[in-house]
Amino acid sequence: MTDMPDGPAPTEMADHGLSRFFRNQTFHFQTLRALNDIAANGADLNEVLTAISAIPDGDTDAWFDAFSGLAIRTEDRIAACADPLSKGYAWLRAHNYWRTAEFLLRPDDVRRKTTWTREIAAFDNGLKLAGIAHERFTIPYGDGRLRGIFYPGPDGWQKKPLIVLVGGYDSTLEELYFVLVKAAHDRGYGVLTYEGPGQGGVLREYGLTFTPEWEKPTSAILDYFETTQFRPENTILIGMSMGGYLAPRAAAFDSRITGVVAYDVLFDMGSIADRYAALAQNPAAAKNPDLVWAVDNACWTLGVSTMPEAVAAIRPYTLKDVAGKITADVLILVGEHDHFVPAAQAKDFEKACTAARSVETVTFDTLSGGAEHCQLGAQTLWHATFFSWMIRRFG
Repeated sequence: MTDMPDGPAPTEMADHGLSRFFRNQTFHFQTLRALNDIAANGADLNEVLTAISAIPDGDTDAWFDAFSGLAIRTEDRIAACADPLSKGYAWLRAHNYWRTAEFLLRPDDVRRKTTWTREIAAFDNGLKLAGIAHERFTIPYGDGRLRGIFYPGPDGWQKKPLIVLVGGYDSTLEELYFVLVKAAHDRGYGVLTYEGPGQGGVLREYGLTFTPEWEKPTSAILDYFETTQFRPENTILIGMSMGGYLAPRAAAFDSRITGVVAYDVLFDMGSIADRYAALAQNPAAAKNPDLVWAVDNACWTLGVSTMPEAVAAIRPYTLKDVAGKITADVLILVGEHDHFVPAAQAKDFEKACTAARSVETVTFDTLSGGAEHCQLGAQTLWHATFFSWMIRRFG
């Protein structure tokens, strides 16, 4: 969920209100990502603004120091709070700040292990104190285990479609709570979240790297749910960011998935990898934290060592030859100015879904506030679109 282009310098917009936090795209976008959790009690505006005020644009060490410092300050205040719900929300915010601090660390950075441990502990403390019903689980998979959290809905959720949510290239299992779970619970749905190879704890704790055959981990997760709960009449799979490839890929091979959402579209990753490879040829660009992070993360999550190996490993991640197998209802979300995935890929995906029961594409423009990748900073917009689609298609 990052890319190279920089925005205009703040001095160029000094006589107007600012719509950017940093000139550097990664720093701006990841700030939006931290703020995106406000609606689910996972961030507070001025806490984040105060933290980023201490970060020079593009300085990754300062980024870690600012957000880890914010996480520690947030945790340190909890002991003096008498209200359990406020304590729970504070732990959830601390989790988000630890996650954000860890984000730009290189894969072999010694700070990763402690930061990861603290972000998971903060999240679990937050769920417990906030009284959020959930069930953590792991299941055997390959040489490791898959991770999941099931959040049952309020009374009657079993009569509604089951929402299943998976992240993408750089997301974590815990982060998915803020993305959709609270909003879904408010509307009466149960939500099953999971991580597969290449993601979050499955990568960090078991060393499993991405696979283009995403139907395999997804089917294992759905099998587990059916064994421990029941088989829903409708299962709606949402894939966030790179999940815009992963979820449709799974839906093409598993008929239990009756609805699939590309949040946002990702029809072909190979063309995106080619763009990064071209940028890497420029010695100046190679020093940009956007490219450094993207290449590091690609090598780590794909289990390769070089940029050419990463490009080759990414090339199979295309829906070109499998989209025609999808028989579910399909919702494609698009940010008009997505810095990662060209908006034109939505048309390619739409045309390729020849067997789908229905296909809807919704594009968010600049004035809507949802033009960023995954509509970051405008969560309520895509929620309104998604839940309206759910009502129309599944009642």
